[in-house]
Amino acid sequence: MKKIHLIVGARPNFMKMAPLYKEFAKFPKEFEIKLIHTGQHYDERMSKFFFDDLQMPKPDEYLEVGSGTHGKQTAKIMERYEEVLLKDKPDLVIVAGDVNSTSACAIDAVKLHIPVAHLEAGLRSFARSMPEEINRILTDAISDYLLTPSPDGDENLLAEGVPEEKIFFVGNIMIDSLMQYQDRAKGSDILERIGIRNDYALITLHRPSNVDNKKGLLTILNAFEEISKSINLIFPIHPRTTKQIQAFDLEEKVKKMKNLHLIPPVGYYDFLKLQMDAKFILTDSGGIQEESTYFGVPCLTLRPNTERPITITQGTNTLVKLNTDDIINEAKIILTGNIKKGSIPKYWDGKTAERIVKIFKDN
Repeated sequence: MKKIHLIVGARPNFMKMAPLYKEFAKFPKEFEIKLIHTGQHYDERMSKFFFDDLQMPKPDEYLEVGSGTHGKQTAKIMERYEEVLLKDKPDLVIVAGDVNSTSACAIDAVKLHIPVAHLEAGLRSFARSMPEEINRILTDAISDYLLTPSPDGDENLLAEGVPEEKIFFVGNIMIDSLMQYQDRAKGSDILERIGIRNDYALITLHRPSNVDNKKGLLTILNAFEEISKSINLIFPIHPRTTKQIQAFDLEEKVKKMKNLHLIPPVGYYDFLKLQMDAKFILTDSGGIQEESTYFGVPCLTLRPNTERPITITQGTNTLVKLNTDDIINEAKIILTGNIKKGSIPKYWDGKTAERIVKIFKDN
């Protein structure tokens, strides 16, 4: 029997690990699965609600690292997870995505000679100013199994000299969760609770490059101010963004936008409902670029680059520079009916967890 640790830390990890946990659980004689939650996202609305919606069990280990600078948070994760590894001695550690928990737990495992699989490997923004890009590069460099969501991931890894036998094109596991819970999400009453009956655009905003700089945040808010004159904006606001709006004394500006509906972070079903019914989405998130592509909803990504180019070449995503006029103009294009049509990429089919488990049954 193989003992496997599945690492979760931040909200995007939960949607990736939930289908994998359930698929491994179908083979109790072959796999012993333990769920390790680092606690990188510790707020109930950022963590517990998603665990509940995704029907995930209570974690076997909860490291409670909380927030902090990149260095402090990474160090806490490594210190606490190393103790778990020394005690439990798993045969494999599976990490996902590009958060601090991803690289920290991978480094711990590799230094103890425990194989690591990186789920969502090979994605590159080619911007090392992004902390997520550093986490992606580090994790891919030390992983034994590189599980890619799209062909560009394979191409990036091969260009970096990764041996072909380490690379497995398995597809996008976030779509497994989305497809499993889509019907349940359709029944969400989130729009009634907010009081929205007309068209709306959905906003998510959390990246340091957008919210930790007053000029950048003001640039985006100025665009929202103009766009909100034409359509309702629903903004489930990230705790980090709330903190920065307060720190930069921008609360009054936000309050004056009559059609901007600020709400706390919502659960998985509610958020899927908000995505699938939106006229368009304004975001700086990676995963939402993928989910909007699956739903066929236009997505304006407020970043100069993306590690998910397939959402642009095949999907409904468009990159928009951090410029007020550019954001407004792209929104107007959609509002006038010029909607980008996309298609669903290969292996975004709800069967990624099956393909992954088969790899570890056969190896």
